[in-house]
Amino acid sequence: MELAKYKACICEGAAENAIMDILLDHEFLIFDRKEMLEEEVIRCREGRKFEEKYLRKGFRDKISVVRILDSRHENFKLSKAYAGKVDVINVVTAPEIEMLIIFNEDKYKDFKKSGKKPSVYCKEDLKMSEVKSYDYVKKYFSDPLVLVAAIKKYHEISKVPKGEYTLLDLLR
Repeated sequence: MELAKYKACICEGAAENAIMDILLDHEFLIFDRKEMLEEEVIRCREGRKFEEKYLRKGFRDKISVVRILDSRHENFKLSKAYAGKVDVINVVTAPEIEMLIIFNEDKYKDFKKSGKKPSVYCKEDLKMSEVKSYDYVKKYFSDPLVLVAAIKKYHEISKVPKGEYTLLDLLR
């Protein structure tokens, strides 16, 4: 994965945001905050809104937009004026980011049998009612090495389509 000089890291939810903050704070990523727009994770799902808020500042250099999302089908449309200046890289956490907790709890087989969505399984079976909250996820993965191990397990077990990136690809 080749990234431009400037990066924007966009997350769709609070849990993804917490995970990226942990990885950034402990310098586990192939980029750091100093290279990022605003030096923090951006919560913005729409390309046009991102463009209005961040790209109208007159960047001369190319920008890599690293999107952390669980859907493979979510478009990020930018206007033609920015199409050549922005490189969009999707990092997919399908089916949901909560899979990292399921792997860390060593509950993957039980989860598969349940037939539930990962977040529902975490809430109902693992009794983690706050599993989608920033603070809960940040506290849960307070040891960044536990998070990295869960990312590696997730990558091993997931069937990652060719050409698709996962969180493992962002690790140093």
